Amino acid sequence: MTRHASALPRTPGRWRSAALAVVVVLSGASGAAAAGWWPTGGVADAHAGASASASPSPSPTPTPTPTPTPEPDIELTLVAAGDVLTHASVNSDARTADGGYDFVPEMTPVQDWIGGADLALCHLEVPIAPEGTAPSGYPMFGAPVQLAASLAAVGWDGCSTASNHSVDRGQEGLAATLDALDAAGLGHAGTARTEEESTTTQVYDLTRYGRTVRVAHIAATYGLNGLTVPADRLWSVDLIDTDEIVRQATAAREAGADLVVASVHCCVEYTAEPTERQVEIAQALATSGQVDLLIGHHAHVPQPVAHLEGGPRGEGMWVAYGLGNFLSNQGAHCCTARSDSGLVFQASIRQEVDGPARVTDVAWTAVTMDLDDGHTVQPLSALAAAGAGVGSLSASEIAARLARVTEVVGTEAPQATIPPTPSGPAPTIARLPTG
Repeated sequence: MTRHASALPRTPGRWRSAALAVVVVLSGASGAAAAGWWPTGGVADAHAGASASASPSPSPTPTPTPTPTPEPDIELTLVAAGDVLTHASVNSDARTADGGYDFVPEMTPVQDWIGGADLALCHLEVPIAPEGTAPSGYPMFGAPVQLAASLAAVGWDGCSTASNHSVDRGQEGLAATLDALDAAGLGHAGTARTEEESTTTQVYDLTRYGRTVRVAHIAATYGLNGLTVPADRLWSVDLIDTDEIVRQATAAREAGADLVVASVHCCVEYTAEPTERQVEIAQALATSGQVDLLIGHHAHVPQPVAHLEGGPRGEGMWVAYGLGNFLSNQGAHCCTARSDSGLVFQASIRQEVDGPARVTDVAWTAVTMDLDDGHTVQPLSALAAAGAGVGSLSASEIAARLARVTEVVGTEAPQATIPPTPSGPAPTIARLPTG
């Protein structure tokens, strides 16, 4: 659903009263006019001499100007989710009879939550395996090229690609990843194939009622698992530098972006509490006033959602410190119980006529992976609300998983159990030069 590319009621007009024309019949008026003078009594005396039978002509009926219909506010929904982490078993379940790969069935149960958004941003933590090489799982990932088309098919519009695994398959894998996303019609942020591409920012244009809201997406990672990039290609992966993120956000706004979303891949795995570094990054971006929304990745478990002071116009900035996992093979068997679940983070955006676009509120819904049923991603919050089990997950297991999620997410943002609905056509995508 991706493609390339930015109310106050109007005061009704007023009408003026028409002047009333009075025809006065004066005795001898024609002679006076011919002589070029009026009686010394002036107009009042002339009126006094008018015929009693004279009467004014009827007043015209004024035609009121219709009140213009106020232009509607633009209302949008943006969603983002946790890590797409294609372990070997995830790839195996996506294998098709003809030897290819199709990840759509694994994501179909939550497709309404993704495709129902006006803008959907995933976090592709793994690179695509270069052409002619076999896919691989942990520890050096290389996803099948079909993953990109599968992500697009379920409704994602673009992905952040800066992670600690960005160069697992070298610069060739980095390029293959962006090539595959381009071919699938998906945007991408955080890595670049060329130095010129590294000086641009991914934007998404959402047009409603003849007006356009332009959303810029920036991404960065804390590191590369000890791997390095060539000295002459340091620009190929964006590493976390809050000053640089702020510079990019500022440049994007100056180039026409209405909102800026930052995806940050940091800091400690399997911990539900944000680290000091995460809080430091978030507050720096909020204080800058240039970032509207901060989305966190890498912990592989859900973390709190919070509203920080600062933000554009001093209205605050929402941060989801960690969205956990979206598609992976993690869980209690390998890591920690909370790693079997994640969040689909939902932000409501509004733009009034002649007003700025702003994030008005946020919500979240929990999702979980049924590892024993084809690695399907299930809508955990909605299933728990219905008291239902699904696949290999009983109703009691679903309730237990949701309880682990809600315990850490906090109460600042509500939980959603009904998917969003698109307010208009899919976004178009473009890259803005931002230096």
